Amino acid sequence: MKQWKVLLIDDEDEFVTTLAERLELRGIHALTETDGQEALARIKTDKPQVVVLDIMMPGVNGLDVLRHIKRSHPGIPVILLTGRGTTSEGVEGMRMGAFDFMMKPVKIEDLISKLSDALEIPKNQKK
Repeated sequence: MKQWKVLLIDDEDEFVTTLAERLELRGIHALTETDGQEALARIKTDKPQVVVLDIMMPGVNGLDVLRHIKRSHPGIPVILLTGRGTTSEGVEGMRMGAFDFMMKPVKIEDLISKLSDALEIPKNQKK
């Protein structure tokens, strides 16, 4: 598998750390942030190939982060995560330009498949 660089953004530190470890075990370089503002700064300095973003976060929420990413870095695909049992925020995020959304808890195999799909987009657009 080609080395991917993924930025995981979620205010739940234990969740994002565990997810990063599970991705790293599968050869995927995972960066983590637990704050929306810090994540936006990180994207500027350490541009990921894809972002996995929790929708419900305190302060700057996931949809605000998504809006900024799509404005400043439109080529970075964003996969939204929601754990609230509703898909309305995910659908709203799709309207705003998210690649897709997934419900928590997410199976690692399903996330890797979605990451693979998201990373195929730039290749197809270059053809």
